Amino acid sequence: MRYAPRSEPFFSRNAWIALGAFAMVTLVIVPALYVFVPEGDPFHVSAYTVTLAGKIMCYCIVAVAMNLIWGYAGILSLGHGVFFALGGYAFGMYLMRQIGREGQYQSDLPDFMVFLDWKAFPWQWTGSEHFLWAAALVVLAPGLLAFVFGVFAFRSRIKGVYFSIITQAMTFAFMLLFFRNDTGFGGNNGFTDFKRVLGFPITAPSTRAVLFALSAIALVGSLVLTRYLIRSKVGRVLTAIRDSESRLMFSGYNPLWYKLFVWTLSAVICGVAGALYVPQVGIINPSEMSPANSIEIAIWVAVGGRGTLLGPLLGASVVNGAKSFFTQSFPEYWLFFLGLMFILVTLFMPKGLTGLAARILGRFK
Repeated sequence: MRYAPRSEPFFSRNAWIALGAFAMVTLVIVPALYVFVPEGDPFHVSAYTVTLAGKIMCYCIVAVAMNLIWGYAGILSLGHGVFFALGGYAFGMYLMRQIGREGQYQSDLPDFMVFLDWKAFPWQWTGSEHFLWAAALVVLAPGLLAFVFGVFAFRSRIKGVYFSIITQAMTFAFMLLFFRNDTGFGGNNGFTDFKRVLGFPITAPSTRAVLFALSAIALVGSLVLTRYLIRSKVGRVLTAIRDSESRLMFSGYNPLWYKLFVWTLSAVICGVAGALYVPQVGIINPSEMSPANSIEIAIWVAVGGRGTLLGPLLGASVVNGAKSFFTQSFPEYWLFFLGLMFILVTLFMPKGLTGLAARILGRFK
């Protein structure tokens, strides 16, 4: 009798329990405590806490996307901030159109266009008043940029530090482009002062709770998608690209399309995170495309532990939690602390916090 090999479960039992607990907290408990429990009650969750947690979950989605391309495929990108920002700008245009005549100048045009004496919307704003087109643009804008960039970069077999440098140059170029007032994206001020989304007031507790829950759903979805991809044949090829691309080519595989696929998918995930980030934070401007932001994304993954599912979430949460504390209490020391954290992780914890936790737990077994 022949026995089929026992397949590895999609998630372990503990992982399913953790996902269920996370879903219960983010989809039921926190929104209920925020919306239905009055302020002043000890069980009330403040709007600040909901917004901060929603923002960090969006950062966690970006970290998952970064881990997909760097942790599993071994391709270090220092330009993922541009994909995040493009998703934010794509949805931000829709939110600006939702303001209507409630702006300072009471015009159908956004205030910055009136100030610059624009008479009509530029071509790139066509269809931005429609939610479905905005949602499609959230995927298409970063996805198309990543695909075109990836075709030229991967076909030229640019890899390693050279690939990292040109991705950093790409995000810097887009930042300079979006800083210009004549591009139609608000210049250095970007988009802000949003009023509503799908007709609902954007600052209403119910709207904030829905955006918070959607961020949690997107985060879980990105984790499930990553797990599914890594367990598939594509995931095994990506791991082989990371470990030895030349040996993979000698085995008869063309790594070009695998790299292009995961690179484009990673960019799209970042765009979705950016679209969820903007209505919760209330602003999007070219500073989100700064090279420093893209480097910080890589630090999240390095601190948490690349090549793991939990690592990016842990790294993004720890680093951004520390950032919120330092920028409020000791803003002048934040960059020093970030640099020190990265140095310590590189020298003493090459597998990140997840590797450290596994090493500690291993001593008790």
